[in-house]
Amino acid sequence: MISSLLAGVDEAGRGPLAGPVVAAAVILDADRPIAGLRDSKRLSPPRRRQLALLIRERALAFGLGLALPAEIDAINILQATLLAMRRALQGLAVRPIHIIIDGNKAPQLADLFEDCRIETLVGGDDRVPAISAASILAKTWRDAHMTELDARFPGYGFAQHYGYPTASHVAALERLGPCPIHRRSFAPVRSCSP
Repeated sequence: MISSLLAGVDEAGRGPLAGPVVAAAVILDADRPIAGLRDSKRLSPPRRRQLALLIRERALAFGLGLALPAEIDAINILQATLLAMRRALQGLAVRPIHIIIDGNKAPQLADLFEDCRIETLVGGDDRVPAISAASILAKTWRDAHMTELDARFPGYGFAQHYGYPTASHVAALERLGPCPIHRRSFAPVRSCSP
């Protein structure tokens, strides 16, 4: 049961020019394993969506947290990512005793998890199943959210590139200027702002 109280944490959306950065925290259930978990970037979109449904159905607990573009602009993308991770962990219905965060930076968590082992692991999203699950949940939630935002802010192609700095997105930015969900502190957006 101890291994079941391991929370894996990962994020999606640090590099885009628009939309939130999203983090997920997942505690898997050892009695309900999920085959095929790995880094979300190494899975096809249909496989990610399929696994996300299984994770939501079988995990002991999961939480999602995000930091909005205005927060990213105010505190920088790294601090906003750590804030989203903290929010994801706060959303867990089950308290972990061990937290592993993908990467080499952890948010301040001592006030929330003072008796919890907290560590970081570079490349953890392809090595620790709970982090893989968090990677998948964060990515699928963010992609779906950006697809919804595409309808509210047409012309940028958010449903295709999810806010990443593709050639078509940068061209749309130059043509239309930034919209309310763009990260104005990011250079390509800043250069297109009035």
